[in-house]
Amino acid sequence: MKKPNSIRSILEKTLNDLEIDVPLKTHSIWAAWKEIVGESIAYQTQPRSIRNQILFIDVSHSTWIQQLQFLKPTLLEKINAFIGGPLIHDIRFKIGKISAALPASPKDSLWEDQTLDKKTLNQIESTVQKIGDNEIRESLRNVLIKGAKVDRSRKKSQ
Repeated sequence: MKKPNSIRSILEKTLNDLEIDVPLKTHSIWAAWKEIVGESIAYQTQPRSIRNQILFIDVSHSTWIQQLQFLKPTLLEKINAFIGGPLIHDIRFKIGKISAALPASPKDSLWEDQTLDKKTLNQIESTVQKIGDNEIRESLRNVLIKGAKVDRSRKKSQ
């Protein structure tokens, strides 16, 4: 008597036959982007969409697009190795907004150690002094100071 097939094998065969596994595999790229391309590229790029086996990637700056064009064959190889087959045939890059959804790298946490110059602090104070409510004024001051520190940290790391 033949041993019955496991549900897993039946589901895998069905997904393969219906080609439902292709979108599932290709869209797993989003969750593992940093692992696939590496930290430095991941902080400057973000997958946007996949159409007709072409991966569209948003990039933070035109100089990164130029560099990524040189790396395109390597990136394609890494991406297809990750998803287990040649499901992506090309990559297209364009300038786009990169979300801050990626977890901060250890060196990015150094923003807290940044000191702000008098000019920046004075600008923040002149902005918040017009707010009457003390709690709101203090909250906005903290947000503006943190934002200025993050900006300063990013500029130093580039």
